[in-house]
Amino acid sequence: MNPIRILVADDHPIVREGLVAILATQPDFEVIAEAADGRRALELAEAHQPDILLLDLEMPEKDGVQTLEQLPPRAPACKVIVFTAYDSDERIVSAVRAGAKGYLLKGAPREELFNAIRVVYAGGSLLQPVIASKLMAHMSHRQQAPTREPLTDREMDVLRLLAQGKQNKEIARVLFISERTVKFHVSAILQKLEAGNRTEAVAFAAQHGLIDLKE
Repeated sequence: MNPIRILVADDHPIVREGLVAILATQPDFEVIAEAADGRRALELAEAHQPDILLLDLEMPEKDGVQTLEQLPPRAPACKVIVFTAYDSDERIVSAVRAGAKGYLLKGAPREELFNAIRVVYAGGSLLQPVIASKLMAHMSHRQQAPTREPLTDREMDVLRLLAQGKQNKEIARVLFISERTVKFHVSAILQKLEAGNRTEAVAFAAQHGLIDLKE
């Protein structure tokens, strides 16, 4: 099996070296490049097409959110995990809306980092509990309007599986439906919950009691 190819972007050399050393302990990981700023991260992502970009938010040239926003045209298959010391609601929401599939705080146990990389690589999304709580709290002011169209039973089934970090192929297998049908349901869920992406949809659904993240 091919290793998960990782690009590490952090402007602190010691942090970067530490991350590379930690990731090197896992046989299914391969760090293919390192960047000290957002501009270089985009250049290296385009050149190497990594599976995962491990991204700090506070960097010179281009910050993490700018890098996230400009990444898709350069490396469309690359998935981003934010790994940062910043946990303000505004930064979390900005990163998630810009396309981050994971958000971990520096200081998280290495096993959490390893798990996040594997989950995101497989097509899921993963937020640390403290990050998920902050995201949900930020979104709590959004009131579910009485006129909003409710989710169907099948859409609820898909939403619960999204909350478990499952990708379309896994959802299709569990529910005995096609991947195309799963994509249709996911699109409907995002529209009905007025969410920009899957992570935001799951956070909003949990905040409003539609699902229980502890299940």
